[in-house]
Amino acid sequence: MTKQTILGRVTQLAKANINALLDQAEDPQKMLDQLIRDYTANISEAEQAVAATIGNLRLMEQDHREDVDAAREWGDKALAASRKADELRAAGSAAEADTFDNLAKVALGRQLQSEKEAKTAEPTITAQTEVVDKLKSGLDQMKNKLTELKSKRDELVARAKSAQAQNQMMDSVKNINVLDPTSELSRFEDKVRREEAKAMGKQELAASSLDAQFERLDSLGDSAEIEARLAALKTAS
Repeated sequence: MTKQTILGRVTQLAKANINALLDQAEDPQKMLDQLIRDYTANISEAEQAVAATIGNLRLMEQDHREDVDAAREWGDKALAASRKADELRAAGSAAEADTFDNLAKVALGRQLQSEKEAKTAEPTITAQTEVVDKLKSGLDQMKNKLTELKSKRDELVARAKSAQAQNQMMDSVKNINVLDPTSELSRFEDKVRREEAKAMGKQELAASSLDAQFERLDSLGDSAEIEARLAALKTAS
């Protein structure tokens, strides 16, 4: 995976709008679970790629330091050889002096080459440092996004359970006439009242029959009184 691809994927995932994704999902919880799996896998993959990119950067920095150190060392050697040539030339040893001057030139050539290599590497190191900084920032954002995803998933699960509990409660309320114990008491009370009314009816009926019997007895008494008075009238005449 190239660094451009890594940077692009990290940036895209870090900027993902979770709420917009949830609005488009048929099953938000399943989508969040899948996003969490995808993010976890992408973070792991990106971490490995970023680690490799950082490793390459550190190697370039190490090579750059070695080139800078080599340039300084070759400069020191060139100076030492030049001074030795001056001493030999002052002492009359022109041939040996030329040999050391040649050594100084070789050292200066090596110094120049090391300086060029160090200078050539500097822009690449600067660019790679910027890439690594962006990748690190993107990874941090991805990890924060993963935490947000997990929090959203937990919130969604809790809300789903709460909604389920509320629906169960409402179903119970709709069936209150069947399930509520007080409704059974009400039906039992109605039955008792009907029995009481039935007893009252029987009592009233019995009372009505008794009154009729007494009325008949009174009627018989009146007839006997009439007969007695009639007999008395006949006796008097």
